[in-house]
Amino acid sequence: MKRYMSVWFRHLAADRLALRYPGLGQQVFVLVAPERGRMIIRSVSKAAGQLGILPGAVLADVRAVYPDLLFYDDDPSLDKLLRSLAIWCYRFTPITGIDGADGLILDISGCAHLWGGEEAYFEYIVSRLQAGGYHVRAAIADTMAAAWAVARYGTTHPVLLSGSQAEVLRPLPPEALRLELPVVDRLRKLGLTQVGLFMDMPPSVLRRRFGLPLLDRLGKALGRIPETLEPVAPPEPYVERLPCLEPIKTAHGIEVAIQKLLEMICLRLQQEEKGLRKARLICYRTDGQQQCVEIGTNSPVRNLTHLFRLFELKIDSIEPDLGIELFVLEASVVEGLTTQQERLWDLDTGDKKDAVMKLLDRLEGRIGSSAIHRYLPEEHHWPERSIRSATDVHETTTVAWPEHLMRPVSLLGAPVRIEVSAPIPDYPPMLFIHKGKIHKVVKADGPERIEREWWIEKGLQRDYYQVEDEEGGRYWLFRSGHYGEHKPEWYIHGYFA
Repeated sequence: MKRYMSVWFRHLAADRLALRYPGLGQQVFVLVAPERGRMIIRSVSKAAGQLGILPGAVLADVRAVYPDLLFYDDDPSLDKLLRSLAIWCYRFTPITGIDGADGLILDISGCAHLWGGEEAYFEYIVSRLQAGGYHVRAAIADTMAAAWAVARYGTTHPVLLSGSQAEVLRPLPPEALRLELPVVDRLRKLGLTQVGLFMDMPPSVLRRRFGLPLLDRLGKALGRIPETLEPVAPPEPYVERLPCLEPIKTAHGIEVAIQKLLEMICLRLQQEEKGLRKARLICYRTDGQQQCVEIGTNSPVRNLTHLFRLFELKIDSIEPDLGIELFVLEASVVEGLTTQQERLWDLDTGDKKDAVMKLLDRLEGRIGSSAIHRYLPEEHHWPERSIRSATDVHETTTVAWPEHLMRPVSLLGAPVRIEVSAPIPDYPPMLFIHKGKIHKVVKADGPERIEREWWIEKGLQRDYYQVEDEEGGRYWLFRSGHYGEHKPEWYIHGYFA
């Protein structure tokens, strides 16, 4: 079953101006435009709307009541803003569209369960938009027209139950059906001030008195007539193509092709203030086969020289065979790149961080991204949860490493079962067997009791020991559970330097 979410930006133009000039956030102001020799109010701020100032009023009349009212020229070009907001909503649903001059419509069918249901889905989207500085109302219903009506005129819960749009629409005014003003005037003159007063009338009567538009809007709101959603096209992918007049068979020719493609894509990245994180080169051969190579960086990059060096490491793996007739470069992951980040590549100061990032990029090109890791601490006692993988070298955290606790340099992803010989009850093992090798313990420290985090999972506690064998190897072992309750099991969990 289809489900739609309508989002209404109540003060879109005013919100955009307030975001541009934060001092206007709580001010009473309006946006005006000339019309037939008079200045007409086109949009109002939230504070102005609370005073009863509405769009469509004459500025001179309103200033006669509020002489200190601030007013600014209206910027009618809201299409770009709505389009960018619609594209932003692609993170919530793959189908979004612009709805009039101040709204969006989202096809959320099959999406809400990813956020824990429609209630949580609705609250998350609305809260994110409000946190961004926009005053919004929204609603979810089976039809686009019903969601539009409830978002703008509804007084009940905005998330309608499936199939309940008819009952919810009954108390709403006829304007909720997006009817033309003459039709609304005729309905009100006849006393039909609510949708429910004419909803159940015979279609022939409604068509004869009010025309086909009323039946059409009513049918769409109730789901009797299908309504199509015209989605906003997603942004153009970062892809460059280079066809060849003659098939390319040499490494030098491939190098030239890569340089030209990088020049084109880096130019676009510079214009859009973006940097490349992952890229893929696809070589189409004359025999119909493809050759693909990929690169990745630890931070956003649009430096042509550095990117070419990364691809240069992969050229030997490309087999041109009878020749390559088309090169395609795809930047699958791009991120924002600040001016300071861009200048780092051009400063010839021997910056260590710059050198390290370049080294990591080259190592990643040679041995793969899965061989390079960086970890950050997490606030957990349980060792497996006390660290997390960082996405890049710049990522930071407010959690400090627990320097007062002795922890191994290499922590295993999961503890490994071992056989031990140990006195009881709280003594470290005298020897243990790991990977078929017997390790005789000559030094030990412990135990350190680490309880399982009960709010996450239940289970036995662990008693950890730091041990050193006769060859000087140091290990982190633990016993799971107590003696007496059952036979405890021993595990190895890490290696010290």
